[in-house]
Amino acid sequence: MTPGPTERRVALWTTGVGLVVTIVGAAVLVPWDAVPGGPLTPAPVSSVLSPEEVARAEEFSRWARTWSWSSLALSLAVACWFGFSARGRRLVERVPGPWWVQVPLVVAVLALLGRLVTFPCAVALQRLRLDVGLSRQEWLAFTRDVLTSQVVMIVTTSIAVLVLVACARRWPRAWPAVTGTLLAGFVLAGSFVYPLVVEPAFNDFASLPDGDLRTQVLRLADEQGVEVDDVLVADASRRTTTLNAYVSGLGSTRRVVVYDTLVDGVGERETLAVIAHELAHARHRDVLIGTLLGAAGCLVGVGLLALLLGALRERGVDAVPGRAEVVPLLLALAAWASLATSPVVNGVSRQLEARADVDAVRTTGDPESFISLQRELAVRSLADPSPPWLARVWFSSHPGLLERVAIAERVGAE
Repeated sequence: MTPGPTERRVALWTTGVGLVVTIVGAAVLVPWDAVPGGPLTPAPVSSVLSPEEVARAEEFSRWARTWSWSSLALSLAVACWFGFSARGRRLVERVPGPWWVQVPLVVAVLALLGRLVTFPCAVALQRLRLDVGLSRQEWLAFTRDVLTSQVVMIVTTSIAVLVLVACARRWPRAWPAVTGTLLAGFVLAGSFVYPLVVEPAFNDFASLPDGDLRTQVLRLADEQGVEVDDVLVADASRRTTTLNAYVSGLGSTRRVVVYDTLVDGVGERETLAVIAHELAHARHRDVLIGTLLGAAGCLVGVGLLALLLGALRERGVDAVPGRAEVVPLLLALAAWASLATSPVVNGVSRQLEARADVDAVRTTGDPESFISLQRELAVRSLADPSPPWLARVWFSSHPGLLERVAIAERVGAE
């Protein structure tokens, strides 16, 4: 079944609208000049870390990248093995049931095959983290987390693919616009429910206890104009020794979360620097910004997908979006699209993080504690202070240690 002119026009319009919304949204909402004073020169590594700390971080990072990138390559190979050959079609033909049963089953089978192939890399990376003291998680708990992550991925992917196939069956000409709109809504809903549905599957949360730290946190929130009903502490210490904090959710589900390793592992001033950073995310509604850009990206992605599937059908390839047989191809294309867009996604994230760093230093008026915190974060996580260009551009969602130190020094000198 070749694509008709109406389907092609709808796909072009969907892509165009998504691109316009994405570009305008990125131009207006993303702080491309977050750091005052123009281009930033990273701090000298010798002013932050000792040679021994640098050597240890580089050794760990080299092996961590080896296992992570090997896992990525293997997962792409599995996706291509089924998606770009007749093997995927033969797999779907062996799965019983109507299309709406076949779709989630095929997603689950391919996801589990990909996990099976990459599991040795995950084990090797976990073994490395255990050896250097970054993890204290037992293997049974580690396996449980891996399986839980896999279930979450299978469920969310199955919903997205079911929506696409169902829309293509119901609206064979207008499906790109309908699917893009529905998936954009799915992204918004996902950000809203994520703290309520997904996060509790991995951690238990408790309120930050009453005391001076809680008082200081609420004071910071008041100064930044952020309404905070509570600050939650996650029991991350049962799986990691690293320090972290984050903001998640939208509206009534928005929450500020700190790891118990952070609360128990650094001083109050450093903890307040982290909290100030996360409150800045909340004040600027960075989760909402990322969600809106992701929703717009759905329109672009679905529009381009429709154009590509149409081009393949014109060349005689059986790539009908309303059939379960297309699922392996969809998953392979999605995997490559995710990799291709990573520099853009992470580039936006780094700008949001830089703005939160600037606000944190300004709010606390304590650049020394911020720098001390960044150094402690890097030492605890064995973060490479000077990662390769590819790792920095393609996979880093935050500014590097030396950039964050330079931000604090510049803002502190204002």
